[in-house]
Amino acid sequence: MANKITTFRFPEGVCIAQALPPAPASVTMDSPALLVMTDLTQVRAATIHPAATLALAERTMIHQGVRLLFVVTDMPCVDGIVSLLDIQGEEAMQHAHRHNVRRDELTVSDVMSRLSELDAVDFAGLRNASVSQAVATLEECGRPHLLVSEAATSTSPPRIRGIISRTQIERQLGRSLPNVPIASTFAKLAKSLA
Repeated sequence: MANKITTFRFPEGVCIAQALPPAPASVTMDSPALLVMTDLTQVRAATIHPAATLALAERTMIHQGVRLLFVVTDMPCVDGIVSLLDIQGEEAMQHAHRHNVRRDELTVSDVMSRLSELDAVDFAGLRNASVSQAVATLEECGRPHLLVSEAATSTSPPRIRGIISRTQIERQLGRSLPNVPIASTFAKLAKSLA
């Protein structure tokens, strides 16, 4: 019979180890754009259901340490995204006012950006791009996030492979990028004018 492993009892107040993704490498504007992409094959995507309240979405973001959640009705298919700006911004208040409801009655589906409204870049093309090209693309799209799509293969359908975030780029550059107004999608603009 093999020797057993020594056991012990925990004292009060012991916590669970929290997974921390590796610290992102510092980059320059000439670095490969892949260095600023959050790769969803290596980092679990933070998700929320479209029927969740904005308060729950905000708590989930705080708990996950993110500013954006993928909105998912049936995993792993994505309905859209919701950002901290969507939750705390003017649009949430406008939506509540237009529909004569309190802000705490709003759900993620009321303020999220649908997948069909979002700009994306191809993962294969991103392999040859620089950080400066990623920044220029974010500025052109007028959004703080850019989805990275991976083409279908013989064994898998097309999928969202990653995300590029202005905040992540700034963190890795160690400096702020010039302020560029963040444009809303045409659908959101039309919704706010309705």
